Amino acid sequence: AAAAKAESFLSGSNTLYVEEMYESWLQDPNSVHKSWDVYFRNVNAGAPPGQAYQSPPSFSSFTPPAVQGPDQAGQVSDVVDKHLSVQSLIRGYQIRGHSVAQLDPLGILDADLDSTTPPELMLNSYDLGMLHFTSEAALLLLFYSKRESEMENVYQLPQTTMIGGEEKALPLREIVKRLENSYCRSIGVEYMFINNYEQCNWIRQQFEPPGVTQLTDNEKRLAWERLLRSTKFEDFLAKKWTSEKRFGLEGCEMLIPGLKTIIDCASENGVNSFVLGMPHRGRLNVLANVIRKELDQLFCQFDSNLRKGDEGSGDVKYHLGMSHQRINHVTNKLINLSLCANPSHLEAVDPVVQGKTKAEQFYLDDGNGEKVMSILMHGDAAFSGQGVVYETFHLSDLPDYTTHGTIHVVVNNQIGFTTDPRHSRSSPYCTDVAMVVRAPIFHVNADDVEAVVHVCKVAAEWRMKFRKDVVIDLVCYRRNGHNEMDEPMFTQPLMYQKIRNHPNVFKIYTDKLKQEGLVKQSDIDNKLNEYEQICETSLESSKEISELNFRHWLDSPWKGFFQDVHGTVDLKMADTGVSEDVLQHIGKVFSQNADLTIHSGLRRVMKAREELVGNRVIDWALGEALAIGSLLKEGTHVRLSGQDVERGTFSHRHHVLHDQKMDKKVYVPLNDLYPKQASYTVCNSSLSEYGVLGFELGYSMTNPNSLVCWEAQFGDFNNTAQCIIDQFISSGQAKWIRMSGLVLLLPHGYEGMGPEHSSARPERFLQMQNDDPDHFPESITGDFVVRQLQDANWIIANCTTPANLFHILRRQIALPFRKPLIIFTPKSLLRHPLARSSFDEMLPGTEFQRIIPENGPAAQNPEKCRRIIFCTGKVYYEILKERSDRGLVEDVAITRIEQIAPFPFDLVQAEMNKYPNAGIHWLQEEHKNMGFYDYCKPRLRTACSWTRRIHYTGRKPESAAAAGSKAEHLKQQKSLYDDAF
Repeated sequence: AAAAKAESFLSGSNTLYVEEMYESWLQDPNSVHKSWDVYFRNVNAGAPPGQAYQSPPSFSSFTPPAVQGPDQAGQVSDVVDKHLSVQSLIRGYQIRGHSVAQLDPLGILDADLDSTTPPELMLNSYDLGMLHFTSEAALLLLFYSKRESEMENVYQLPQTTMIGGEEKALPLREIVKRLENSYCRSIGVEYMFINNYEQCNWIRQQFEPPGVTQLTDNEKRLAWERLLRSTKFEDFLAKKWTSEKRFGLEGCEMLIPGLKTIIDCASENGVNSFVLGMPHRGRLNVLANVIRKELDQLFCQFDSNLRKGDEGSGDVKYHLGMSHQRINHVTNKLINLSLCANPSHLEAVDPVVQGKTKAEQFYLDDGNGEKVMSILMHGDAAFSGQGVVYETFHLSDLPDYTTHGTIHVVVNNQIGFTTDPRHSRSSPYCTDVAMVVRAPIFHVNADDVEAVVHVCKVAAEWRMKFRKDVVIDLVCYRRNGHNEMDEPMFTQPLMYQKIRNHPNVFKIYTDKLKQEGLVKQSDIDNKLNEYEQICETSLESSKEISELNFRHWLDSPWKGFFQDVHGTVDLKMADTGVSEDVLQHIGKVFSQNADLTIHSGLRRVMKAREELVGNRVIDWALGEALAIGSLLKEGTHVRLSGQDVERGTFSHRHHVLHDQKMDKKVYVPLNDLYPKQASYTVCNSSLSEYGVLGFELGYSMTNPNSLVCWEAQFGDFNNTAQCIIDQFISSGQAKWIRMSGLVLLLPHGYEGMGPEHSSARPERFLQMQNDDPDHFPESITGDFVVRQLQDANWIIANCTTPANLFHILRRQIALPFRKPLIIFTPKSLLRHPLARSSFDEMLPGTEFQRIIPENGPAAQNPEKCRRIIFCTGKVYYEILKERSDRGLVEDVAITRIEQIAPFPFDLVQAEMNKYPNAGIHWLQEEHKNMGFYDYCKPRLRTACSWTRRIHYTGRKPESAAAAGSKAEHLKQQKSLYDDAF
């Protein structure tokens, strides 16, 4: 039975084996057996494979171990079979050795949940002579090990293993022993799925040579001291605040020495800025011992009596981030560490970190990731369960999104809150998602300090050498429940009985070093007392802090941005108008195609643009391009990202022109405006909203003097990124004092395209607006417009003219602060003949119009006007035509509200007062329970001091966003027009 299994396995491995032998032969013909040398020479000479093999002319050219029998051909075949078996054995360990590695500190679970055991690594326990195999070296050994003496047979090692060190041949017993040590102890290495010979060999070099994982005495002592601080920090918090949630690191204290090892190695290789992201478990420890946050600032967060010193809501201590610059004592180099704030949505911060890292690399001209690096920490359940992890991985090699390699560290508690991993994932490992980008995965037992340190060094060196992602699976346990108040025995009684009797890793390693004579009890006592005194002193200092200031926890500080030369905040807004010559120049360049052979249809588009510029008129695409181009001229970097943004979903933008005859020959007109202009990045993204929007948010956090825009393919699809919108964009400043000028461009409008291509769900954005619907602003003079924007959590607009789009995009940079901007952009208006603006509306002195009032006959005689309709967006042009067709231009006034939020109370009030006898209507194309009505109605009532009724005109309430039938859509539109007039 054993022979049958072995033969079955070998039959599937012969092709791989021959390929490996051929690779070795190409490098050195003497590195393979002479029979293979003859075979490969014959094949290269043109012999068919079936005729290439020849028995060697003399058997005396080699000495097979213990071969018997007169048939030399049979002897050669037997030797080749044995060598083949050994090669397959080595490859079996390299492929599946991790499956039986000793990874669980508790000895309860296999990190690999796969229920099937590979035939090359059987788990049945038995002894062969003096050697006991942890994985029993597979039943393959039984195929040819007829007796114990054959374990001493020497076999030549292939080029694809480094277990020999300087030796090129080893006895079978030693081969197995070294494979066991490399792949089946405290480290499990998954890498054989990588289809790159150099990378695989490099990984083998880090784990296979004898003694390669050994640390020096200094390294052991350093790891011990770091582990001491990691462990005793948690002990101190547990002792002082016994009933507080802190999501401590107990059970995975080795995370701290591991992270610091990664930082040491990367710093040694030139990295000087690290951007980190992590969930809440262990965050306080990372802040204290990796980022080096002042301990008194940490401890005061536990004081429930401290008043809040900042505006906004603030956040719990284990969500906060921080940026800090310090000297790395191992390399003596200055490094910057930034830990991004994160909500309880565990993996939501992943793309944010990547975007921030990409931006830092861009501004430092770090095109290969040599100076800036990202480190992401994960929990095991979230890493395998959260889709944003997959989305983030798929950005890792995209040209405009790559950060040139991220080190992922999974704190693998082997449990998700109360859920057993066997019920929370279908994959063998929680890290299997990383295989999609061929990232090597290093599983390591977190109770083996030296193994963890070695793996972290290898991960850092991999990232610096290959500029690709790598995953460290830190297999550990969670000593407490999900939080310190939780009782885990309800659901995991056996696991937690084991945990309560299990010594922590600091005790395990201290005992080991004491046995090795590297630490003495006096050293231990002195270090423990020293750190205890540091904590006690900081605790006393924290009692002198009278208020919590979240501005001390900024993860992306903008030094000097908010203050003028006198140290005060200046609320003046720069002019958003641009001179005629600049508009003409940008417009003309934007209408050119350089020396490309472009599509005939696009030639017509470019010609039409040129004619518009000649007539001093712009459409939507030109308005956007002039805003971007003028900012580039002024030195502002602009980035536009999203699905199909280079062309535009509706084929209106065309910012990247493609040659029709030559592949990859492209031209970006807006990058060819001026010799010293800023850089413009326009990039089609992967088909992701959650991941890409998070990435652009992170990018926008880095530099306030940049315009970062994300456009949804259709506005309807933004709800896939709802987590980023809710937890970061709308509330980021309130929770973390973090500003962002990110712009969301959301195509919106009812044109009969169905429920999923009509509505960007404005009601959801407006529901999160922080202004009071019942409070009329006290002062609407002077700098009221800027003050109102400053108080808002974000800005929401629905523009109807290209000039207003031009101004509002430029206003993002002209403001003395940064706010997210949500723009509901049109679809049909992109080519609507009335949706045009003159150059006169963009010249110096012009500005964004928060409302566009009626300027027709109704405005000439407002007392006789019977109805004033407030609306927003493209529906204006439809009811404008309908009013004209019905002959009601003197009876009905139509006013467009362009900036929905913060609400333009002052202008709306003035417009209402202008028409004292008119009924006031809010008109929208969205259903009554959607759109803008619920936000605007109470504010319209406040604007008229609750003295006039606000009527609703629009579709009835509905659960779906729009009609799926074109006929039903048209019927609803007619009903809307009839109600309006």
